[in-house]
Amino acid sequence: MHTINGFLCAAIGFSLVEILNREKNVKVNMSPLFMAVVAFCFSMTIGVLWEFVEFGSDMLLHSDMQKDTVIHEIYSVSLDPTNSNIPIALKDITDVTVNGQSLELGGYLDIGLRDTMKDLGVNFIGAVVFSVMGFFYMNTQGEVTGKIVESLVPSVPEQDVSEQYEASKEEEDRRRSRKRKKRKQ
Repeated sequence: MHTINGFLCAAIGFSLVEILNREKNVKVNMSPLFMAVVAFCFSMTIGVLWEFVEFGSDMLLHSDMQKDTVIHEIYSVSLDPTNSNIPIALKDITDVTVNGQSLELGGYLDIGLRDTMKDLGVNFIGAVVFSVMGFFYMNTQGEVTGKIVESLVPSVPEQDVSEQYEASKEEEDRRRSRKRKKRKQ
């Protein structure tokens, strides 16, 4: 799921920049590389925000959105008796005891860190794949990755965008005019 999310969020980020690039009334003309970077960053930001949601849910609602993993070795500087910031390895962990009771898990229970990192890793893959596709789409005018990217990037006919802009501009002018009239009264 996170790979597809990374891919689709990159498509949304790319679409937002592409719409700005096509808009004549907005003075933005971003390079294909910049558009790909924005798409990637947008996707990764959404992925990180989702991990915050998972963490918050686990902490506040006592859910288990960040799935636990049983592991068999850990490395921690907290175990260094000399406080020299040297990681100490605990290998071949077969059981963990909490409050005098064995958890009988067959290893150490990692509470969510590995799940979060795996989620961000596959989000990264999806973001990179779409960002690269978007880059080639912009550089080749759609010849290389055209069909896939075009199916995900909304197309707004330039005439419609300009007409919408003009209509909103006229509406704003009418609103300001009504405000001025009210002030004079």
